[in-house]
Amino acid sequence: MKFVAYLRVSTSHQGQSGLGLEAQRAAIAALIEQRQGVLLESFCEVESGSLNSRPELAQALHLAKLTGATLVIAKLDRLSRNAAFLLALQESGARFIAADMPDANELTVGIMALVAQQERQAISRRTREALAAARARGQRLGNPNGAAALRRADRGNSAAVAAVKSIAADNSESLRPLIDQLRSDGVGTLAGIASELNRRGILTPRQKTWHRSSVSNLLKRLAAA
Repeated sequence: MKFVAYLRVSTSHQGQSGLGLEAQRAAIAALIEQRQGVLLESFCEVESGSLNSRPELAQALHLAKLTGATLVIAKLDRLSRNAAFLLALQESGARFIAADMPDANELTVGIMALVAQQERQAISRRTREALAAARARGQRLGNPNGAAALRRADRGNSAAVAAVKSIAADNSESLRPLIDQLRSDGVGTLAGIASELNRRGILTPRQKTWHRSSVSNLLKRLAAA
């Protein structure tokens, strides 16, 4: 069984010191050993908790989907309210497992996403009600730095959307460099390309093995791009 690991720390200080990373690595290594699997690659995200950009997560999910590997993380509970993480998991279609919740699955993530969405809506509703009550009392509202804060929030949201889009990008385009390499190496037939893709453990967008027909469709998409 193949695995791609995703580790996360919430501040640059933790990333530099390694605080929290060793425990995550140990938990992931123990789970992979228990499942008698092999680790293809690890991706480590060092980011602020206030940002929704997850470029390392996008790469990890993309590799897992290309190779048919399972994404493995140390702790799902601390990420359960992270909208970008949940959305990326849902959109990618990749399999995943968490060391602290090994029985969690796509249904679990779907439920967590619904709960997180409801919590955000409830917080938004309570905020609107509190602001309306404050206005009714004649209280002045506003922040001289409000515009700057909104611009920062917009950049964070755009980064999250970009990360999700990069995960859902056309699988054929991600294979273009490999196809070009195979052709330059003299592998030009549909059967030859299919054999090489299968030998390298790369799956079709539907998580199947390659055949001449699927390679033909891939080449047509690349030519039309």
